[in-house]
Amino acid sequence: MVVELISVGTEILLGNIVNTNAAYLAEKCALLGCSLYHQTVVGDNEERLEAAVRQAMERSDVVILTGGLGPTKDDMTKEVVAKVFKRELRMDEHSKTRIQEFFDKIGSKKVTENNWKQALAPEGAIVIDNLNGTAPGLIIEDKEQGKRAILIPGPPGEMKPMFERDIAPYLNRLQPEGIYSHMVKLCGIGESQAETMVSDLMDAQTNPTLAPYAKTGEVHFRVTAKAENEAAAEELMRPMIEKLYRRFGNAIYTISEEETLEASIVALLKERKMTVTTAESCTGGLLAGRLMNVAGASDVYREGYITYADASKEKLLGVRHETLTKHGAVSEETASEMAFGAAKEAGADAALSVTGIAGPGGGTEDKPVGLVYIGCAVDGRVKVRRFQLTGNREKNRNYAVVRALTFLREELLLEKAPQGQ
Repeated sequence: MVVELISVGTEILLGNIVNTNAAYLAEKCALLGCSLYHQTVVGDNEERLEAAVRQAMERSDVVILTGGLGPTKDDMTKEVVAKVFKRELRMDEHSKTRIQEFFDKIGSKKVTENNWKQALAPEGAIVIDNLNGTAPGLIIEDKEQGKRAILIPGPPGEMKPMFERDIAPYLNRLQPEGIYSHMVKLCGIGESQAETMVSDLMDAQTNPTLAPYAKTGEVHFRVTAKAENEAAAEELMRPMIEKLYRRFGNAIYTISEEETLEASIVALLKERKMTVTTAESCTGGLLAGRLMNVAGASDVYREGYITYADASKEKLLGVRHETLTKHGAVSEETASEMAFGAAKEAGADAALSVTGIAGPGGGTEDKPVGLVYIGCAVDGRVKVRRFQLTGNREKNRNYAVVRALTFLREELLLEKAPQGQ
């Protein structure tokens, strides 16, 4: 079943608000097993909206329209769709009563006349109660032609609950097969290399399918299967996921949509019964923040250090003055001493240090912008890696954080798991 989305509103067209509705609906429709090939944004113009609806109806089975169901003159979605389906608008008494009850509840003495416009419904339409606003949703069916239009209010706080409660079950009845997926997440391997390693799987894909997604410092592969239920989908996806594990091994840190790289590291630290600390210069607390975002991180993370100035590196981490003088703050030697000193001062089993030149200024011929050294101390042993990043300041800092997390994960995996694990 082919579904098409039309987002109505000049404020969306001009970029005054971000069209989060389309992203939400596209993902939900895909999970319901619907095919989606087109999305359209149309301003509050009757002629252009009618043309968009007619075109969408020609190439799709279901057209979902969001927005334009309110009480004002520029709210014209319902009127245009009724015209396309050749339906008269009639007052829906149930909706009218609900609108009156809504205004009574908020203490309004009088309902303005234009609000009754929201209670009009095309003949034969399925009216869907709006539990979070005044404009009801509508489903208009032309079963003879196999076409349907679904009209949903634009505010996300009204759209999402209505879709979950009423629209999704309706679409599921039309399209009984669902789409299920796992997100296989990798770190420590570049996008082009990862894609090359699975090119044969992508060329041969049918059901399930395999699609790569590049993230900051990571590569994700979505494995997707279409099946009548989740158990059947899992059976289809299992061989593909096993092939990915054989090819990427420990570079895969999860197959969960929700789990993050930092969450996997916190879990690994808990499993190893280890603690960690961080010492940051150019990342200025971003690394600690990523770890702190994980619920339960306090079990493994005690304290951290932001040592932007050389004097702070000496005072808080014990970096030697002669190291800074001879090699500079951005150096392998300084990163090593930062990591060792942080672990010692915090009494932690592991430590990460980051020192570099994020940009846009500060670079030299010997030490260009984007040069980053990352130190990783585990049980008193320190290793340092050098990276030459090529983005802007924000990108360099974020990539450095991911490189540091990946470095720590790889070192932790070298540690023997505790007895009984």
